[in-house]
Amino acid sequence: MARKTGSHSEITGPKIKQAALELFARHGFAAVTMRQIAARVGVQAGAIYNYTPDKQALLFDLLHGHMADLLARWAEEHVPHDPVAALDHFVAFHLDFHIQRPELVFISYMELRNLTEENFKAIEEKRSRYEKIVYDMILKGVRSGDFQVPDAKITSFALIAMLTGVVDWFREDGRLSSDELTRQYCALARQTLGVNVPA
Repeated sequence: MARKTGSHSEITGPKIKQAALELFARHGFAAVTMRQIAARVGVQAGAIYNYTPDKQALLFDLLHGHMADLLARWAEEHVPHDPVAALDHFVAFHLDFHIQRPELVFISYMELRNLTEENFKAIEEKRSRYEKIVYDMILKGVRSGDFQVPDAKITSFALIAMLTGVVDWFREDGRLSSDELTRQYCALARQTLGVNVPA
């Protein structure tokens, strides 16, 4: 069936994705039905297929869009040449991007298993590109003598996991401001990479 065009579609399509995101994050992909998504948006159950082929397509669009946006935003960053300054820049960027999208981050990790093999590979390709950015940054610092780590690849995975895990507990109205969060995690990242941290 052909997709609808015009202003109504431009409004309804994003609403469907947002409803799917909220429902997937709250109940899990497997438990959510297309009928529930349609009801959340306020359209007839059958009409939702004018905007998306199925639930799998919605999940893929959300995860793919998240990674594409992450890579595009990083490509626009002016990263310092100095390895330690570049590390601080990456920490600030990663935290800021992810704490603004807690539901997307959550389903990006929890719902990967529900993608088809083809869709999974597409997401993994983008994640690997992002991981390589971090790996290359760490490797550069190791070669310059700024970082002291036994394995740059493992350290890149550990750094990403440490920073992304913040989404599980950080709240804008909590004890730490986003600036203080970044300051503390820059210090943790430096320690992880063997950089001497001023007292």
